[in-house]
Amino acid sequence: MSDTAATLRRQMFGSAGLLALFAIVGGVLVAGTEALTRERIIEQQRASLRSTLTEVLPAERYTNALLDDTIRIRDPDLLGTDEPLTAYRARRGAEPVAVLFPVVAPDGYSGDIRLLVGIDTHGTLTGVRVLNHRETPGLGDAIETRRSDWIRQFAGLSLGEPPPRQWKVRKDGGQFDQFAGATITPRAVIKAVRQALVFFDTHRDTLLAPPVDTP
Repeated sequence: MSDTAATLRRQMFGSAGLLALFAIVGGVLVAGTEALTRERIIEQQRASLRSTLTEVLPAERYTNALLDDTIRIRDPDLLGTDEPLTAYRARRGAEPVAVLFPVVAPDGYSGDIRLLVGIDTHGTLTGVRVLNHRETPGLGDAIETRRSDWIRQFAGLSLGEPPPRQWKVRKDGGQFDQFAGATITPRAVIKAVRQALVFFDTHRDTLLAPPVDTP
């Protein structure tokens, strides 16, 4: 092999090695960036969840870490979805205070309306907030607290207060206001909230049970 050919061969191997090195370094940087971004996104999601949990049940009412005291729940009929959901148990010391869990109203005007419902040990609602929805802006989105106080009216209600026949919009003979031009959305939310109360009443002992000690 001539000197020229040998030189060209060395240059080719050198270039290939350099490209491989760049690929490895680039892959490591991309993986590192994705890991950092993923951790940041997860922490942002947890912070947002903590904020919503506090809106449904003020932090001064419990002493435990809600995100660490959870159970998985599932009831397609009462919770509005086939998927397992996470319930958060609030306690003062060892005593249960309330349980907070998501529920889905599958019959919203534009699809599922996901809610977070808080219920205390007496079966009374501590609050309800919207987690996600696709209702019409300017109409159905009045279920959001930034748009109106409508959803705040559930705090303090229970299965017996108001009576079952009153868990409807006024148009249907109930006690809840509907929105101008949007009745389907409040109907769906009212029904889902009452079903959450039924779920709590049915599974009270499990929802309020002491946390399971893990080794």
